[in-house]
Amino acid sequence: MASRTLTFVQAINEALHQAMERDPTVVVIGEDVAGGAGRAALGIEDAWGGIMGATRGLIGRFGAERVIDVPISEAGFLGMAVGAAATGLRPVAELMFMDFLGVCLDPLLNQAAKLRYMFGGKVRVPLVVRTLIGAGLRSAAQHSQSLHAFTTAIPGLKTVVPSNPHDAKGLLLAAIADDDPVVFCEPKTLYFTAGEVPAEPYTVPLGTAAVARPGRTLTIWAIGRMVAVALEAAETLAAEGIDAEVVDVRSLSPLDEATLLASLAHTGYLVVVDEAPPRCGLAADLAALAVGRGFDLLRGPVKQVTAPHAPVPFSPVLEDAYVPSSAQVVAAARAALET
Repeated sequence: MASRTLTFVQAINEALHQAMERDPTVVVIGEDVAGGAGRAALGIEDAWGGIMGATRGLIGRFGAERVIDVPISEAGFLGMAVGAAATGLRPVAELMFMDFLGVCLDPLLNQAAKLRYMFGGKVRVPLVVRTLIGAGLRSAAQHSQSLHAFTTAIPGLKTVVPSNPHDAKGLLLAAIADDDPVVFCEPKTLYFTAGEVPAEPYTVPLGTAAVARPGRTLTIWAIGRMVAVALEAAETLAAEGIDAEVVDVRSLSPLDEATLLASLAHTGYLVVVDEAPPRCGLAADLAALAVGRGFDLLRGPVKQVTAPHAPVPFSPVLEDAYVPSSAQVVAAARAALET
């Protein structure tokens, strides 16, 4: 495949274009995904393209029947998207920030996640919910949370978190083609990072992790933005003679337990890194997997690196301190190996 450099947001945009070109049942629904409600009457379209510009250009290509601006009512348009999916469309709904999940949880928790099961497989809900997660853009406590553990915990929902432009495009195309509801979490601080992305459509299968850096001494499992943090830590550790393997979890549900445990099997030491707070989070869940399924593989205790159990601060200095750093990962790795 021919590749070129795209930013994360460009990769998302290209995936949406290609999915809509290929399948006329794919529709995009959300707040300001076109020009913003009411602006079309003024002749202004495509002014926003979503909160970060990921849907820019879609309305000009596919029209207002497939790129649908909605009022500020997350419960309303997520309910609309669930109904559309159950009746034959493949909606991609943009929930601006995952922080708004509480406003529209019922359509996801009790409808999208349950319909296929409750109707004995006769109803499909091929819905994708794209949403932003993570701190780092000075967006304060109500727009900076990492709530991917919430949807991972709901049976019937799939949840993925890409860490780079290549996976962002491939996972999104796979999610749109999937017949089950997928929550597609996009770390907002990665939006303008760049990487090699093939021009042709391709998929990264849901339910697969990826070894981002091979190693032999210690394993680091990381999610989303934390993959880059883990890779930076691995470079520091390499200078100390510690060869760290970094595994990008990327698919939280379904979870690729085989790849995760295979990495642990040939190192014996584990650090789990997640931007979310520690209580009932993915770091704790993955640590439990290592102890429960891989206890005989471990040569020392599992270490976790997470944000503190606190709201995301608005103060830039405090927000920077809140997000897990490569120095914390390095310290956790040293501690794991010293035991």
